[in-house]
Amino acid sequence: MNLDKVIATRKNKKVYLDGDNCIKLFDKDFSVAEILNEALNQARVQETGINIPNIRAVTQIDGKWAIISDYIEGTPLDKLFDEHPEKEDEYLEKFVDLQMEIHTKRCPLLTKLVDKMNRKIRETDLEATLRFDLHARIESMPRHKKLCHGDYNPSNVIVKSDGTMYVLDWSHATQGNASADVARTYLLFKLKKQDERAEKYLDLFCKKSNTDKSYVQSWMPIVAASQSVKHHEDERDFLMSWVNVVQYTE
Repeated sequence: MNLDKVIATRKNKKVYLDGDNCIKLFDKDFSVAEILNEALNQARVQETGINIPNIRAVTQIDGKWAIISDYIEGTPLDKLFDEHPEKEDEYLEKFVDLQMEIHTKRCPLLTKLVDKMNRKIRETDLEATLRFDLHARIESMPRHKKLCHGDYNPSNVIVKSDGTMYVLDWSHATQGNASADVARTYLLFKLKKQDERAEKYLDLFCKKSNTDKSYVQSWMPIVAASQSVKHHEDERDFLMSWVNVVQYTE
């Protein structure tokens, strides 16, 4: 197996290209349970018919765990945004349409989104009263069973030469309320200082899906709190400004 060509470097992992194989190689101290769960998520989502890389193997390479999948040749959507700013509206339309397609799918063996959110909030260093309030908000939300990506952003969408779009990285996939997934995507745009694109994305999704914007916004303190467990100090002030908002208004 050839590990000469690195195509991506992430915290605790590197991604290599070997022929038509994409090899995600994790650090030795990375949680084996999380690696196996990511592979299982990918295999389960694969069965829904969404365009994603087919998983080929889960193995060890020189004592490190690896997930081997199809390599999808194409251009990441975030790169297309940068290269063709005049096509931003067109790309956003396709980006939203693809997310809405994902939300039409069901994957009943995935972790429930509300369970994951509750667990993450328990792991935060927020004050007990604030954690209680966030748990209460989660319990008050309508229960859905839609497939949610959990990290849906343009860097995880590959556009092939024929325009076909594939979605990568299903490690955070859950089943639950689509508006939580949308709030998460909005947050990711905001964290990258892409404020205008974030607002256009949210307005477009709500229009296309006939979703009340305030409904998506009601999830934002919850997703911000779940993001805070990563303990990125450069994000903390921004996230806390969301977590502490009791009610969003238009």
